[in-house]
Amino acid sequence: MYCILVTGIPAAGKSTMAQALAEKMHLPLLSKDVIKERLFDTIGFQSRAEKVKLGTASMEILYYAAGQLMRAGQPFILENNFEYSSEPGIKDLLKKYQYPALTILLTGDHKAIYQRFLERENSPARHRGHIVNDCYPEKEGHAPEPLKPPLAYEDYVQGIEQRGFEAFSVGGGQIQVDTTDFSKVDIPALLSQIAAWRQTLPHSRP
Repeated sequence: MYCILVTGIPAAGKSTMAQALAEKMHLPLLSKDVIKERLFDTIGFQSRAEKVKLGTASMEILYYAAGQLMRAGQPFILENNFEYSSEPGIKDLLKKYQYPALTILLTGDHKAIYQRFLERENSPARHRGHIVNDCYPEKEGHAPEPLKPPLAYEDYVQGIEQRGFEAFSVGGGQIQVDTTDFSKVDIPALLSQIAAWRQTLPHSRP
């Protein structure tokens, strides 16, 4: 039994990495953003406050599902933008079920990843639930919300520092991956590192 936590700075490629690892390792993947998008599409929101509540509900569902997998002794991958405020929840689960966790922390050159962040935020492919801040689901004929003013680079870096995106640690193993250029990430080498970590785990449970 074990879990792999995929986290890191905004736009570092967490979802892409988690999906790649889940496919290669044949493990179930839990993603907060996927849960949030389903809730947005099904329930929607009428205010910023309701949007925040849906985000909180997404985290609660994520941790519930993770707890069920831990209770069953199943390995899995959990992808989330872990920050200072979300550490207590995952730490409590790991302690309760005595679950070993390996953190895959994605980072890299902030300026390069910041450019990816801007492209993602203004991309038509970006899920509307991460962009719209008033009425969602949008009514037919409703004009798309204007693009938000781009987040300044200084504010992007300040957010990383203040929210602890690069400081996340649950006391277990950690592998940092430079995703400045995601196409150059050596997935086979990363899988070998994960396999080496797994060899250090007790095998008293499946």
